[in-house]
Amino acid sequence: MTYISRFRSTVLLFAITIVSLYAQTGTKQAPPLLAAATPETAGFSSERLNRIDGLIQSYIDKKAFPGVAAIVVRNGKIVYHKAFGTSDLDNNKPLAKDAIYRIASMTKAITSLAVMMLHEEGKIMLDDPISKYIPEFAKPVVLDKFNDKDSTYTTIPAKREITIRHLLTHMSGLNYNVIASDPHMRAIYTKAGIVDAFTTQNIKIGDAVRKLAKLPLNHQPGEKWTYGLSIDVLGALVEVVSGLPLDQFFQKRIFEPLGMKDTYFYLPDSKRDRLVALYSEDKDKKLVKTATIKSLPTDPDFPIVGAKAYFSGGGGLSSTAYDYAVFLQMLLNNGVYNGKRFLSRKGVELFTNSNQTGALFPDPHGYFSLGFAVTNEKGHTQDLSSVGTFSWGGAFSTDYFADPKEKICAVLMKQMWGTSYGSELDNKFSLMIYQALDDQEVPEPGN
Repeated sequence: MTYISRFRSTVLLFAITIVSLYAQTGTKQAPPLLAAATPETAGFSSERLNRIDGLIQSYIDKKAFPGVAAIVVRNGKIVYHKAFGTSDLDNNKPLAKDAIYRIASMTKAITSLAVMMLHEEGKIMLDDPISKYIPEFAKPVVLDKFNDKDSTYTTIPAKREITIRHLLTHMSGLNYNVIASDPHMRAIYTKAGIVDAFTTQNIKIGDAVRKLAKLPLNHQPGEKWTYGLSIDVLGALVEVVSGLPLDQFFQKRIFEPLGMKDTYFYLPDSKRDRLVALYSEDKDKKLVKTATIKSLPTDPDFPIVGAKAYFSGGGGLSSTAYDYAVFLQMLLNNGVYNGKRFLSRKGVELFTNSNQTGALFPDPHGYFSLGFAVTNEKGHTQDLSSVGTFSWGGAFSTDYFADPKEKICAVLMKQMWGTSYGSELDNKFSLMIYQALDDQEVPEPGN
């Protein structure tokens, strides 16, 4: 073999290795792709399901939201997909079903999926200390005393290292800045220049996480549930382990194989007109553009302006109702979609439905798995959702749930920073879905 031939063979082998590294594995399982269907074919009553129209329109009419989009899927059949109101009150542009929303903390489940994929590839173990991959987290300390006069503080050594499992379950002791539950942690993070989940500055997630690692924890790892920057740290972990920027890992390993064509950290110019305007409430509960809201943790034009360099694994993505329903359907399919397997059946079970927090999760109606709030028996007695339903939402009033028992997933998209009506509509939307069921048992796929 000549040198040129050997060189070509080496290049070809390298290319094959790269492709196989980033490709999902095939599967004999073949659940259908999402497709529109009549409600009756999925065990719903059209008449009762259409009650969602009046529910959402009532909130539009009282100017609680400029616009709302919703999608409901059962067994891979889209039985409801509508949009109401406007995407921007300034130009009264009608809201389209494919409008793009800042999904904030709905990003977390996708980052956590990436971590679970790397785990199943044997690249990481869930109880590995994060310092094994990001050394700055070695020898963590916990906040002890804080001086309100000058923001100085003392610390004590942590009893244990932060593990990947602690991060997945928000048991790490890391907090947020702007939306921190502890004002002392907010002061410490602000002084250190810690950003939350979105920024237009020229900052890299790895650099931000390494700065965070030098600060004290809010509490001992594993001893309390605290919502914070844990998943942003996992985004940096994915970059270290995979060797790819987080946006490229998502695109190659998750979005392209799933067919999620409208999900990005930063929108391409061709799609920026589909981004829904961000609103809030003034003191009289009237809708106002968020440019006037001082508490907003981001530039109101995020994610279409700025350096476009910060890939926040905890809150940086924008997406559509349809794209996120595809992601949820893959999980309801036990890790399979579009002819590809993303997680094993057992991996999905661990990811979506294992109680990782015991009694430490602050909501008594559920527990926290490796990426979601999960409805327990007490939660089931409060509404119509099934035990094992997993869910979460985003700071800009987006929300989702997936019910493995009933094979239902649903996404409700609004775009508000601070609203008096967000949870109220979320809960009523869920109720309207379950009350529309009109079958004796869960239908099998394809029936």
